[in-house]
Amino acid sequence: MTQPEIPDLRLALVQTDLYWKDRTANLAMLEEKIMNLEKQVDLIILPEMFTTGFTMDAEEVAEPMNFYSTKWMKQMASQTGAVITGTIVVREGEDFYNRLLWVKPSGELSKYDKRHLFRMAQEDHHYSMGTERLVLEWKGWKIFPQVCYDLRFPVWSRNTVVGNQLEYDLVFFVASWPHPRIQAWDILLQSRAIENLSYSVGVNRVGQDGNAITYSGHSAAYNFKGERLVYLEDEERVLYVSLKYDDLSLYREKFPAWRDADQFTLMPGKGYNDL
Repeated sequence: MTQPEIPDLRLALVQTDLYWKDRTANLAMLEEKIMNLEKQVDLIILPEMFTTGFTMDAEEVAEPMNFYSTKWMKQMASQTGAVITGTIVVREGEDFYNRLLWVKPSGELSKYDKRHLFRMAQEDHHYSMGTERLVLEWKGWKIFPQVCYDLRFPVWSRNTVVGNQLEYDLVFFVASWPHPRIQAWDILLQSRAIENLSYSVGVNRVGQDGNAITYSGHSAAYNFKGERLVYLEDEERVLYVSLKYDDLSLYREKFPAWRDADQFTLMPGKGYNDL
């Protein structure tokens, strides 16, 4: 039986400044950008904590699931026909999460809670750690979402073999990655593409937050060979890229390094602090 052809995946990477801890202003600003996209796309990726900026004031800015931001994302997805994704601060009981939401045009919602919390900003003191990986399917593509600091931990984002094929085709990172360490962002984003034989995409913010931390963008997309497809430094703009499944599939057939990968088992939630 002939497998159906998988179309190109068209992405919009929204590299933007954010209003500090002002959800209403950020949603209004992002809605204007989204409704004025210059191209038809399948997936719209927003930065980390796109409603507030990267804040440790979780109790002040958090909202429950299916509240303002979730409903806004559902509206945007329905109106554009594209998946909308990015992270917001969510409260569940006494716990707070830096939670990535993946919202389809149908309103179906999936979530991923950031696994690696940035201890240098004491994020681990204010937010609860996620323990579950999430692989999504959209338009025939298998997609693996990650959040900012996750980029530094290649074991967590390892493209494992499932049923004689790789687990995902695209890994993407939404981020608030500051300017002083932007070289690491560039290098690691490219590395995730090469080592996982997948497309790798990163969406970082620009501007300055309420703590006077500067962000310089460098949103980008890399193919499975580590070749840069698109790249944007510190300009506030939407970046467009189309990913080709046939090119990915052909390269994996001709260069099947993934078949020689080491086998291992992840232990979610287990780090040095737990030993």
